[in-house]
Amino acid sequence: MSMLTRRHLLRRAALSAAATQASPAVGATAVGTAALAGCRSDEPADRTDPAASPATRLPFPPDFGWGAATSAYQIEGAAKEDGRGESIWDTFSHTPGRIRNGDTGDVAADHYHRYAEDLDLMRDLGLRSYRFSISWPRIQPDGTGAANQRGLDFYRRLIDGLHERGIAPMATLFHWDLPQSLQDAGGWESRDVAQRFADYAATVFTALGDRVPVWLTINEPKTVVQNGYLQGHHAPGRQDPDAAYLVAHHLQLAHGLAVRALRAQSGTGRIGPAFNLHPCYPADDSPAAAEATRLYDGYENRLYLDSAFKGSYPQDVLADLGPGSRMVRGIRDGDLEIISSPVDLLAVQYYTPIYVTADGGTTRRWPTSEASWQQIYPEGMYDILTRVTRDYGPVPLTVTENGLPTPDLLAEDGTVEDTGRVTFLRDHLAAAHRAITDGVPLESFHVWSLLDNFEWAEGYDQRWGLIYVDYPTQRRVLKRSAHWYRQVIADNSL
Repeated sequence: MSMLTRRHLLRRAALSAAATQASPAVGATAVGTAALAGCRSDEPADRTDPAASPATRLPFPPDFGWGAATSAYQIEGAAKEDGRGESIWDTFSHTPGRIRNGDTGDVAADHYHRYAEDLDLMRDLGLRSYRFSISWPRIQPDGTGAANQRGLDFYRRLIDGLHERGIAPMATLFHWDLPQSLQDAGGWESRDVAQRFADYAATVFTALGDRVPVWLTINEPKTVVQNGYLQGHHAPGRQDPDAAYLVAHHLQLAHGLAVRALRAQSGTGRIGPAFNLHPCYPADDSPAAAEATRLYDGYENRLYLDSAFKGSYPQDVLADLGPGSRMVRGIRDGDLEIISSPVDLLAVQYYTPIYVTADGGTTRRWPTSEASWQQIYPEGMYDILTRVTRDYGPVPLTVTENGLPTPDLLAEDGTVEDTGRVTFLRDHLAAAHRAITDGVPLESFHVWSLLDNFEWAEGYDQRWGLIYVDYPTQRRVLKRSAHWYRQVIADNSL
């Protein structure tokens, strides 16, 4: 990797994190983004009632899977209980200066002890699907070897509880909580960790496979690469572009090996990856902006989509990295055949668009949420769903994360008026509905998140949940968005 490419990658990572501060906001979209409470915008917010029914109902397919999503480290707590090992996020969050306010996931939303209460809340919301993740160090404390039976038993109880309430489990095998012992042995820079992941996946499939209809392999490999190895504000906290894209390759390889592990067991569950996809648009009409956007899209989207669905990495990205990069040198014969092992579905996670300038930087075009990196652009949901279907064929899709943080406060009367979240979800669901109407095989939609939780580097400062968590008491309170979503599910319609 040339020094020029190294500088470009570090600059891209920094710009991606600060993209929303690069230019003044402009007017909101036609589907109501300016109505978001808590958004930053130079335009005043529209205070009309976001829960009001649209003039025309938008019905969803009869078997549409209405759901919500969480991840293990963000909600479970019980960090040192029942044989759970240490993860890189335990280490990272306990390192001074890494997490806002010094927060950790030691207790989080205490879901490990309160899962039955949370299952009842899911049932009361009418959820048809629940996407959660399995903690690798809860199953294999050191990342290898025999399974920790107490860890497996917890997930068996959770899965059984979902079935008892008529909710379909959707399990993610890896949502960033790599066992610390594997990090000490090289982490995702080590090719061996991809095989260790396949072994772990096989262990979980053997124990739980007959009860889980949908498996997701790796959650957001791009975020591990960009936040964990370029920006360094996620575990393991590195800033090394050459390591970052070797990690990307090994994460993709781990995905493919896990798919093969399920097939080897003749499992009946469906399986696929979970990619956070950011539609990339030129910031202006210049040829330079179009060219820069193409490469940016390569790093953001095609690196993961092409390898999983076409069996090749984008040539423009490989050329930009250079033949001497650790990623290019780390690709072995047969790797891409493994990575592109046929899958049953693709999980799409959409949060924000990216606008790329002629010099390869980024700029802000829309209002942002409390997460400064997130521009509110519902049309991007339609664009990314239709783009995947157009470019990669009619693979069944599920939206496994879509949401935003809002400044939620528990009122004296016990209510939480998160009107901005209602508007956001309504507008993104309308975009998803239009994609279905235009032929996208979208099967389900999962709001991020079911519960307020540990929001990684932001600790507990940002609230993303449909359900408010009062952390000192662990009391759960349905927000206005939860009541609204329950009605959408009951109606199967916007």
